[in-house]
Amino acid sequence: MIEECGRRGKTMAEKRQLFMDMRAQNYDVIRLSTYRTACKLRFVQKRCNLHLVDIWNLIEAFRDNGLNTLDHSTEINVSRLETIISSIYYQLNKRLPTTHQISVEQSISLLLNFVIAAYDSEGHGKLTVFSVKAMLATMCGGKILDKLRYTFSQISDSNGIMMYMKFDQFLREVLKLPTAVFEGPSFGYTEHSVRTCFTQQKKITLNMFLDTMMADPPPQCLVWLPLMHRLANVENVFHPVECSYCRNESMMGFRYRCQQCHNYQLCQTCFWRGYASGSHSNQHQMKEHSSWKSPAKKLGHAISKSLGCVPSREPPHPVYPEMPEKPLDLAHIVPQQRSLPNMNDTVVSHSVLSSGAPTPTKRLQYGLDTANRLADEHDLIAVYVSRLQNGTRVLDSPSRLDEEHRLIARYAARLAAEAGNTQRSTSELAFNFDANKQQRQLIAELENKNREILQEIQRLRLEHEQASQPTPEKAQQNPTLLAELRLLRQRKDELEQRMSALQESRRELMVQLEGLMKLLKAQAAGSPRSSPSHSASRPMPMPVRSTSACSTPTHGPQDSLSGVGGDVQEAFAQGAHRNLRNDLLVAADSITNTMSSLVKELHSADEGCEDEEEAEKLQNGKEKS
Repeated sequence: MIEECGRRGKTMAEKRQLFMDMRAQNYDVIRLSTYRTACKLRFVQKRCNLHLVDIWNLIEAFRDNGLNTLDHSTEINVSRLETIISSIYYQLNKRLPTTHQISVEQSISLLLNFVIAAYDSEGHGKLTVFSVKAMLATMCGGKILDKLRYTFSQISDSNGIMMYMKFDQFLREVLKLPTAVFEGPSFGYTEHSVRTCFTQQKKITLNMFLDTMMADPPPQCLVWLPLMHRLANVENVFHPVECSYCRNESMMGFRYRCQQCHNYQLCQTCFWRGYASGSHSNQHQMKEHSSWKSPAKKLGHAISKSLGCVPSREPPHPVYPEMPEKPLDLAHIVPQQRSLPNMNDTVVSHSVLSSGAPTPTKRLQYGLDTANRLADEHDLIAVYVSRLQNGTRVLDSPSRLDEEHRLIARYAARLAAEAGNTQRSTSELAFNFDANKQQRQLIAELENKNREILQEIQRLRLEHEQASQPTPEKAQQNPTLLAELRLLRQRKDELEQRMSALQESRRELMVQLEGLMKLLKAQAAGSPRSSPSHSASRPMPMPVRSTSACSTPTHGPQDSLSGVGGDVQEAFAQGAHRNLRNDLLVAADSITNTMSSLVKELHSADEGCEDEEEAEKLQNGKEKS
């Protein structure tokens, strides 16, 4: 009696500690009841470490503790509930690394006290199986889609149709959670809660149930449930935006943007508390953002959306078959102690088997293969167990004892056969490993051969490219190259004709130069006082263009000086191998010098004549006087 009183006192102290810690977070200043309820339940979830447990871990714990075989209305005492919770946390610690281990005893105590406070406030010491399942499935972590699928499997019939009475019972149990965190006036259970979610004239399937629960907005009585999952998802989301009220340069969690005020954004703390500044009002519509996108990404998304490049939004959940998969008949494997319940006591419905979670199908696959062979043994076991449950003493007579021994012997033989099968499977596994090793070696050899073939192909390609280079022999067979050669020859002939014309012009210039040099010699041989009229009256040689200028020359450069005087030949004798252009320039310079000297001679002759005339005039004047 004293120990029981001490235990109750400890339980009450731990329960008060949990709620005192929750009040210390000051969640009551949040003006919106939905956010206030979600924040409180999220705090309880994290404090009890239920956020580390998903629905599949709970299903495994329920199966290990036999809850899947019990009716929903069956009551369990607090000690069995503590056993279930202990198995959940001990299995969790096995999955966690050593650096992230949790305090199992503290977590068990906190969760147990919270469950008792929420579902056994009157102190009866008993809870129904459905209450435990509904509470743990709602408060655990993981995806909300998986949790809703499990919930539907508990409130539907064998045809996959939701039962309204079960759903009403589910709401009655789940809405005790907001009441436990002092939010009962906002989200307490009422008789009209079911009608606010579904109309009773329709048959609700799994897809319709998920569409309603995951809609935006969800049913009013359960609006805090998806919000609690959104809170878990945005706890570590960073927004590089300044709050328009508290002026913090960044935000964590949710971000709220006003739909009326330009660029007015609030952090979740200011919005939850109803803060406002400037022209903004709490009556304005606010949009909740759970992630941050840069302006460049927004612009790119808008352009892609306008161009039709953005795919259509995916549905919030996959579409499941209307008819659930039938549960397996396990009568030959598990002794049937009582009539099996409907599909609500198992999770094998609506493609839950395909999710990869632990299922009876995966665990008992080997038993299905050997069920027909061991049917008689299981029948004997079923009879024996039923007699034990009914209180019949089966060991009173020697015949009963012999029957039990025979049963044990048969089971020993079966276990020996299973051991042989296990050894055989081990040898088969080793053989499969060797086969896999040979396959890997074969793949490596094929890869090496493939690499060698690629190298050979590269070498042949290079040889082909070298062989495809054009050669003179191949050029003769190419019409394009022949046409180019023909054009080059024509150009060569034209250049040779031009060269012949230039040489003819050079020869004519040389002839003129010879005439000028002869004239200069004759002028120098005559008297300086003689009149140059006779020399000036001589006609200047004019250049004459030869009619053979267009003919192809067949003589060398020296032949172009034939008929030219010896002086010119002598002047150009040393330039036979010089450039034609330089020779012409030299000839032009010599002609210019000769002409300048000729002009000087003529000028000097004119001055001499004038002096003689003046002297004669003076002489005649003296004689007359």
